[in-house]
Amino acid sequence: MSNENKTIHDFELKLICDFFSNMERQGPGSPEVTLKALSFIDGLTDKSLIADIGCGTGGQTMVLARQLQGQITGLDLFPDFIDIFNRNAKHLGLQNRVKGIVGSMDNLPFQSEELDLIWSEGAIYNIGFERGLNEWRKYLKKGGYIAVSESSWFTDERPAEINDFWVDAYPEIDTIPNQVAKIHKAGYLPVATFILPATCWTEHYLALKIPAQKIFLEKYAGNKIAEEFSALQSIEEELYRKYKDFYGYTFFIAKKTGL
Repeated sequence: MSNENKTIHDFELKLICDFFSNMERQGPGSPEVTLKALSFIDGLTDKSLIADIGCGTGGQTMVLARQLQGQITGLDLFPDFIDIFNRNAKHLGLQNRVKGIVGSMDNLPFQSEELDLIWSEGAIYNIGFERGLNEWRKYLKKGGYIAVSESSWFTDERPAEINDFWVDAYPEIDTIPNQVAKIHKAGYLPVATFILPATCWTEHYLALKIPAQKIFLEKYAGNKIAEEFSALQSIEEELYRKYKDFYGYTFFIAKKTGL
């Protein structure tokens, strides 16, 4: 299998974790975008219960925690990410309200209608956009919010190279109108939708990969699999810079409706 045909999921979890542990964020985003998404959510108090699903090392979680007074639980599959998450919370003096736990997003450890807000930046794809919307809804109180960022097509048609890459990596990628329709179908009222600016990729993600890549390659010097994984990161960057007019990340904020 050539690098061009591989996706991140073709590599073992340890390599993925080691690479991204050295980054503040594990996907495109920024503190400004996190705060913009949060600005569309109201009614939160110091009693609110919030879950950040697929939290990674918690870059966005700590931004939320400095703005909110409720209890925040960060959940991620990687124990190393959660260790860093909890160290960061302690360093910022947030450990009494912010806790990271190891867990799977397809088996959340929350009670029915327990949460006021579900947050997930660049992570819902791990379970699938539509499945995540449907399965996570039961954990929200009526009127509770969900806020997720997800990869989107910006056009109905695109060059074959980028179309094939994404369809292979994540077949559920879709256009923004179709994604909004899925949100509505899952039992939410769409509240706000906005595209993440290119700086969320270039400055807050791709630029941070450069030092992470250096640390990673030094640690795994001579490891061909690690070198392949590192090369894939460069390929993804080249594709984004070439085709960023055709795809990117979109933030979706919605409110649970009905019973």
